[in-house]
Amino acid sequence: MGNRLSKIYTRTGDDGTTGLGDGSRTAKDSDRIEALGAIDELNSCIGQVLALEIPDDVDQCLFEVQHTLFDIGGEICIPEFRMVDQDRVDSLETQLDRFNENLEPLKEFILPGGTEAASVCHSARGICRRAERRVHTLARNEDVSDVSRQYLNRLSDLLFVVARYLNKNAGGSDVLWRHDRTRKKFKRNKQGKTNSLAD
Repeated sequence: MGNRLSKIYTRTGDDGTTGLGDGSRTAKDSDRIEALGAIDELNSCIGQVLALEIPDDVDQCLFEVQHTLFDIGGEICIPEFRMVDQDRVDSLETQLDRFNENLEPLKEFILPGGTEAASVCHSARGICRRAERRVHTLARNEDVSDVSRQYLNRLSDLLFVVARYLNKNAGGSDVLWRHDRTRKKFKRNKQGKTNSLAD
């Protein structure tokens, strides 16, 4: 393990640069730091999902995702460094198929919403798409792992499916985009648990 932080502020970033894992410095708004920041935001949002009451299988899945995102951040932080292999993508696809297998086929567009956990999961999905875009921007000019890019692409799909899974698990359903704009809400029982949809 490298040096641990013993002092939170260093003042070294006051000039608009920040240090990378290889000891070099780059602008705080460089493509590399934009990608790294988006991945950090994504990991933080997934942490919000994990802080809520969710099924154990989702908890374990997203716990593993957080660790992989931290590893991808390590790759971005240290140019040409590799930590994530194809097995991580394969595992994500397996999880995606498992969560999706008992969901109703989509026939309409859905809106982000439903339970609190599902809503935050949709937020994470949107951030994941942004992180993927930032990594692709970085890859135009610098070396970036193809596997990490694949992982982010699959992860946004997984988060979409998990949001649907969370709504179904809570006894509700997807929030559909409708021409008639009929508003439906999740009803809560006396304990504050979300359990069904109501007009």
